Amino acid sequence: MAASAPIRLVAGLGNPGRSYERTRHNAGFWFADALASKLGASFAPQSRFSGAVARDGELRLVKPSTYMNESGTSVGALARFLGIAPAEILVVHDELDLPPGAVKLKLGGGVAGHNGLKDIRAHLGTADFWRLRLGIGHPRDSDVPQQQVVDYVLKPPRRDERAAIEAAIENGLAVIPALVAGETE
Repeated sequence: MAASAPIRLVAGLGNPGRSYERTRHNAGFWFADALASKLGASFAPQSRFSGAVARDGELRLVKPSTYMNESGTSVGALARFLGIAPAEILVVHDELDLPPGAVKLKLGGGVAGHNGLKDIRAHLGTADFWRLRLGIGHPRDSDVPQQQVVDYVLKPPRRDERAAIEAAIENGLAVIPALVAGETE
């Protein structure tokens, strides 16, 4: 990867509400909260963008207030309003295909059944946005391998898994300054 456009919008994906706060599916919200804290920024609800938005200079952070499957409503509205191109967007989300503690950055690609990514792709009209994939593991690799994916992602991780996910979040936070500077290599 060569130098690219700087990241101007970080969208942390999750589901709103107290009942979802600690679930695996909210790893993107955990990341957004940690980034806002690190930057000294605060989220404020903005109904115009169907989400809570924080700002640090030219960088915007958003946590959609829609459910995961409708994340594109928020991300698309904010991107259009601010004139942010898809290649300037980083979507942070939970990833079943990575073990807890793994984190990967990629540009574009498929959505692998992730309905939040699918909706963002539909609203942006392209899949060419950055993704920071936070591993949460897959139920087939858990102590309850027959558990349905939906039940797995909507449950809190075990203590050791949560610690691993938090370590992945820290690793992801470490690359944000380079991404904001357009240094994706």
